[in-house]
Amino acid sequence: MALNEEDVARIARLARIELTPERRAHALQELNGMLHIIERLQQEDTAGVEPMAHPLSALDEVELRLREDKVTESGSESERAALMSNAPEAQAGLFLVPKVLE
Repeated sequence: MALNEEDVARIARLARIELTPERRAHALQELNGMLHIIERLQQEDTAGVEPMAHPLSALDEVELRLREDKVTESGSESERAALMSNAPEAQAGLFLVPKVLE
């Protein structure tokens, strides 16, 4: 699957970044390169290959270093108001975002 100029323009618009025609052409080349690598990886036969939790686990036993799941912030109303002030649109304390999947 290869992207075209329209796809890159749409991705840039959704990401809210402005690309010059030169940068758009460069992004198109880079994105298509990444997609090509993904297609090549998907063609490889991985039957019988056990998934790894970390790429280094192929070389050595790597223990997952997960932090304890605990609340670290108070979540006061003033903090919430400060965070919500960055939202282009908000309703009932939630960020409103445009629909991206059709």
